[in-house]
Amino acid sequence: MVKQLVARTAHTGQQTIITDICKKNICIIIFAKYPAQGMAKTRLIPALGIEGAAQIAQHLLLHSVEQAVATDYVVELCVSPVPTDPCWQVLYLPDTLQWSAQTDGDLGARLLTASQQALGKYKKIALIGTDCPSLTAQRIQVAMQQLDQYDAVMIPASDGGYVLLGFKQVHESLFSNMTWSVDSVAAATQQRIAALGWTLAILDPLHDIDEPADLKHLPIGWHNSDVNDDATTDEYLQ
Repeated sequence: MVKQLVARTAHTGQQTIITDICKKNICIIIFAKYPAQGMAKTRLIPALGIEGAAQIAQHLLLHSVEQAVATDYVVELCVSPVPTDPCWQVLYLPDTLQWSAQTDGDLGARLLTASQQALGKYKKIALIGTDCPSLTAQRIQVAMQQLDQYDAVMIPASDGGYVLLGFKQVHESLFSNMTWSVDSVAAATQQRIAALGWTLAILDPLHDIDEPADLKHLPIGWHNSDVNDDATTDEYLQ
């Protein structure tokens, strides 16, 4: 009985080590901009005001980081402005984060560069933003598990974009000559993945927070209706 218990404990310990190693082969890359007033979530300003929109942007950023870190995968924060800018110090982000600077070029070029660099170090990566409060640690983990069977995985956004795109290899066609911030991004990306001959797991869509009409998808307690007394915020939430 003692020998069986020791053997079982040793086996469990070995499994834990293997699991930890596997998790360190996965990187979640969060693309983020500093939530500066007047520059963050500008489409929400009519509903929330400049300060309120920036507060929601900061809350979304912190939530995205928290959920990504909770997966126990490696998390890289790919930011603008650069990581050494003093603005990032005021957010008190986790020490475990890896940091990188967004490169020059359009969004596609920046996503491609970050992906290429990460795949030089990790076996599986996922790209996420900071717009989706329902992208939880569990949903990220489920998405990354799909890469055991598929070449790529996508969590679409209800507005036609995507909130997560994961893969084990990258090709420039996924991002080049793409028209961003339109309702065809997810569909176009799916077509490009199919053209590469890759298999793709598509999970249930989630809601981004971009427009005043999206505020109804915020978790309870996130919205402060007193942020802007001059805006008819309640109308947007009905």
